[in-house]
Amino acid sequence: MPESSIVVRPERMQSATYSASSRLQAAGLLPALALFEQAAEQVPVPAPPQPIVIADYGAATGHNSLKAMSAAIEVLRRRTRHDHAILVTHTDVPDNDFTALFRTLADDPDSYLRLDQASFPSAVGRSFYTQILPSKAVNLGWTSWAIQWLSRIPEGAPEFHDHVTVAYSKNEEARAAYAHQAATDWQNFVAFRGRELCPEGRLVVLTMAVGEDGEFGYRPLNDTLVAALNDLVRDGLLDRDELQRMVIPTYARSEKDFRAPFSPKGWFEGLTIEHLELFEAEDRFWTRFQLDGDAETFGAQWAAFAGAALFPTMAAALEGGVRGPRGAEFIRQLEEAVAQRLSSAPEPMQIPLASLVLVKRGSQ
Repeated sequence: MPESSIVVRPERMQSATYSASSRLQAAGLLPALALFEQAAEQVPVPAPPQPIVIADYGAATGHNSLKAMSAAIEVLRRRTRHDHAILVTHTDVPDNDFTALFRTLADDPDSYLRLDQASFPSAVGRSFYTQILPSKAVNLGWTSWAIQWLSRIPEGAPEFHDHVTVAYSKNEEARAAYAHQAATDWQNFVAFRGRELCPEGRLVVLTMAVGEDGEFGYRPLNDTLVAALNDLVRDGLLDRDELQRMVIPTYARSEKDFRAPFSPKGWFEGLTIEHLELFEAEDRFWTRFQLDGDAETFGAQWAAFAGAALFPTMAAALEGGVRGPRGAEFIRQLEEAVAQRLSSAPEPMQIPLASLVLVKRGSQ
């Protein structure tokens, strides 16, 4: 399963509407950046030559992390000498494209390597639902748009064929199985970060949530996706059996879900919740549409987001998988179909998010 999602840069670099500033407007990023900068002000700074360690959990190709890493390093640099080493460890599952990650770090104008000569990148190809780094080694942690991905499709979970997202399925047994897996994954994620963080270390989390009304969000996109997939079945590109195997293994948590591992004492594996906020992020594509009325661009932007973040996972259900003979064509046609449908009837997306700051207390 993936542990990352390309959401900070949903527009293609070659698109007419792409600009570097679009990353700053990515959903929920600015509030999380402020929390990360504050965390960088508060964490203990080890004495040289021991490096300051920042962990980036679920790095993907690095674009989710560039602004955050740069912001934290700038804060930390003010607290220590100019040559004090800062080790940034980017983690993801072994199948992640780490070549693209290191190219991003080398070439992107927002890379922290361009801003700080004493920062050193590294990568670990291992699931963050296990321990990745040595105990008490991490000073500061970051994860954005990653922990909504489940570690696996729940074992023994019934198939649901009425949707590709379990949140919109009417199969209550399937929904319960996914909720149980999500609870296990969150507990494991927190437990292993509790081991890795040094005393008074901090972890900032930005992830999907359910709204106060219980809404998963993205309903127009999800409904459009199901309709477009059925069109591909009708047109013969996709088999009905393949469609029934397609599932997006994500889960959005409630405030109760986030707090569950910490009950009843308020701490777990030495960690406490210093900050937890559920909020509705801006649909910046809709905001742009309201200004320019360009429905075609609105549909294309959301389709490109889904194409980057979701479609490769769905294509794994094809005979031959995403790298098989139909993988690329499936993604291309599905993106075109979603763009066309969203353009024909633009609607704003509800984007429920959660931001958390976890702190490792004392010498635990």
